[in-house]
Amino acid sequence: MRMRSSLAVVTFALAAACNKPPEPVPEKPAETSAPAVTASATPSPHVQPAAAGDAGEAPSAGPDDIGYDAPAAWASAPNPSPMRKATFKIPKAGGEPDDAELTVSTASGGVEPNVKRWEGQFGGAKAKTEPRSVNGLKVTVVEIKGKFAGGGPMMGQAGPAKENQMLLGAIVDGGDKQHFFKLIGGEKTVTAARKDFDKFVSSFRAK
Repeated sequence: MRMRSSLAVVTFALAAACNKPPEPVPEKPAETSAPAVTASATPSPHVQPAAAGDAGEAPSAGPDDIGYDAPAAWASAPNPSPMRKATFKIPKAGGEPDDAELTVSTASGGVEPNVKRWEGQFGGAKAKTEPRSVNGLKVTVVEIKGKFAGGGPMMGQAGPAKENQMLLGAIVDGGDKQHFFKLIGGEKTVTAARKDFDKFVSSFRAK
């Protein structure tokens, strides 16, 4: 009897174990996504802001006017045209009949086109040019010899063409405009005035 009772107890325990509901499997915790990274509105201290006006700046304009020291031998004269800023008479030399004349004016158009225009006034004679730097100014000295046909009535230089003439000129390039100093006369007179002309050019300065 005892053996049967023991078998019955074991059998009952096994049956109970088989009928026991399975234990729930623990749920896997939900994966959390990494927080989104947002761009900071504060610029990096290593990045330098662009300076205002760095791109596309227009070149600065040249001087409004040019100062100079006229030689004592040059006599100031009235301007025959409103296009002139000053007029000087240079004493004749070498037996020539007329004084030479230096005119001061301001215009635009660039250096080379104006040199070509001066060559045209001398029948297309080729000009000699020399670049100089005078007190920070860009200066082109021009020399032309030949038959001068005049600069036109607007410049007060109209009249019959003259042989054996000479031009000594200086053009100060101011970028948006040029300043012109133009000495014209008989070749002997202008040649005699060359030393004074060079001193005159060396005195140029921005005003």
